[in-house]
Amino acid sequence: MATMCHSGMLVLAVLAFIGFAQADLQMNFYAKSCPNAEKIVVDYVNKHIPSAPSLAAALLRMHFHDCFVRGCDASVLLNFTAESGSATEKTANPNLTLRGFDFIDRVKSLLEAECPSIVSCADIVALVARDSIVATGGPTWKVPTGRRDGSISSAQEALKNIPRPTFNLTQLESNFSSKGLDVKDLVLLSGAHTVGIAHCPSFSDRLYNFTGHGDEDPSLDSEYAANLKARKCRTPTDNTTIVEMDPGSSKIFDLSYYRLLLKRRGLFHSDAALTTSSTTTEYINELLSGSLNFFSEFASSMEKMGRIEVKTGSDGEIRKKCAFVNS
Repeated sequence: MATMCHSGMLVLAVLAFIGFAQADLQMNFYAKSCPNAEKIVVDYVNKHIPSAPSLAAALLRMHFHDCFVRGCDASVLLNFTAESGSATEKTANPNLTLRGFDFIDRVKSLLEAECPSIVSCADIVALVARDSIVATGGPTWKVPTGRRDGSISSAQEALKNIPRPTFNLTQLESNFSSKGLDVKDLVLLSGAHTVGIAHCPSFSDRLYNFTGHGDEDPSLDSEYAANLKARKCRTPTDNTTIVEMDPGSSKIFDLSYYRLLLKRRGLFHSDAALTTSSTTTEYINELLSGSLNFFSEFASSMEKMGRIEVKTGSDGEIRKKCAFVNS
């Protein structure tokens, strides 16, 4: 009985701790410490994103890549330093094509001028991602704040944790599950590919060497593959040509991505993987039929992703400059 009582007290203590940690992440976290924080962010976004709409997808991708490595702690922003002792996430292959670091830095400068050492870089990344998508006509979602910045950034951890465009469905499900995300979240967050661009090396094996024998991926629509080879990726190693992930609709946050999946025109192997199970295919059909509302469901999954392994309270720090830990 004593053992059971002790175990019960331990469970309650753990639950209380979890509740406290989640409570630290809250809407309008900066209402008293920096009342204009979120307005400064959205005003800057609304001033600059309309003239550079492709950056919205890049900033959303940055948020995703940040959260999948050590949680949403802005570790993806850290530069290599001698003190770090190793290459940071920025230098990992999945992050070499990330854009928007200077955008985050400019927002941070405005916030530091308004209220020094108050607003975390992690919260800036989360807010900018949401506000940028909204500025281009996409969905909005709640962004509770109170995240703190991490001080560790590892290229190896980025390679290990960021899902690859070559992943099959089993690998994707395992990867997302490790972050507390389910199959529905996988389908919905993949919908972010309705905006943005890619580079040929991330999918050229599907065109030129799928099984290592100079063949084409049979799951890729042959007409689409021929068009990509003739007009976009004329060589497997072309790293300069930009390819729309959602051709003809890459600047509009809509359902076109899912329609293309069912036509076998998903660009990445990981896109095509979403049509390889009845569960994921059913989610796609529900989105296309309207029985699941894409905007609201995407918003729910983004809110869930934005809470992955967040640092709150006294954990982490508030960086003065997003690319460097405080000295």
